[in-house]
Amino acid sequence: MSNIGTLLGRFLTSWTARGIVIALALVFALFPVIWITSASFNPTGSMSNQTLIPSNVKNLDDLLTNYRRLFDDPQVPFWRWMFNSLFIAVVSTILTLLITSLSAYAFSRFRFRGRRSLLLSIFLVQVFPNLLALVALYLMLIQIGKYVPLLGLNSYGGLIMIYMGGGMAVNIWLMKGFFDTIPRDIDESAQVDGATHWQSFWYLIFPLVRPILVVVGLFAFVGTFNEFLLARVMLNERETWTLMVGMFSFVSGGEFSTDWGVFAAGSLIAAVPIVLLYLSLQRYIVSGLTIGAVKG
Repeated sequence: MSNIGTLLGRFLTSWTARGIVIALALVFALFPVIWITSASFNPTGSMSNQTLIPSNVKNLDDLLTNYRRLFDDPQVPFWRWMFNSLFIAVVSTILTLLITSLSAYAFSRFRFRGRRSLLLSIFLVQVFPNLLALVALYLMLIQIGKYVPLLGLNSYGGLIMIYMGGGMAVNIWLMKGFFDTIPRDIDESAQVDGATHWQSFWYLIFPLVRPILVVVGLFAFVGTFNEFLLARVMLNERETWTLMVGMFSFVSGGEFSTDWGVFAAGSLIAAVPIVLLYLSLQRYIVSGLTIGAVKG
């Protein structure tokens, strides 16, 4: 028995066992992607007879049926939905980074009355998701739209404003932890040379916090780009829909008939910007998440 246990222990620690575990993990992670890729080439648009390799494909035209419907159908403004999602995600991410970095810098470098209480209050507010305030946010946008239409209901400005407030608390805490790791000697040396707080922040500190800016920006972009519920409630007209809301219309049985093939095709295309972002910024992600956790 001891020999069997020894051999089993050696096998579990060998490269063969590690390779098997890695292969199983890859299959588990990639199977949904492979399945939805296969569904995007299934011309029937149904999931009831879906197989890993589409069996109803006879020629190239059948293979591209769902993509042709997605791009050529005048009732499906796919690229308009894609532009709406990218526009909202990019603008909200830029504004979130600007406001969050300034707030985190103030909490990290300045000492003022109520600083700790304000930090705890911001964190406590984040405990309650936007879903709980959905009705209140809806009514607020109606009232704001009476005076500022660009920030009202069925406007991108109002939705961006909600997205900015929704994730700001966590981002402030995350960025503050990173700012705390930067020595205060940099600020003091700049002030001795006559620099203002703004100059110290913009020219010295801001370039040093690039990893956490990438992490916060990536989370903000992905979360906004993939968000569905708030966009579905706040945007009423089809031309103003985001991509997630537009894709849902293919499987909701509402304006369009239920068509899982077109939904799968649109989902694959929608994943391209996210994948490209992760691949281009992956070297900043690990450092941005770990360094800020050292000191807070």
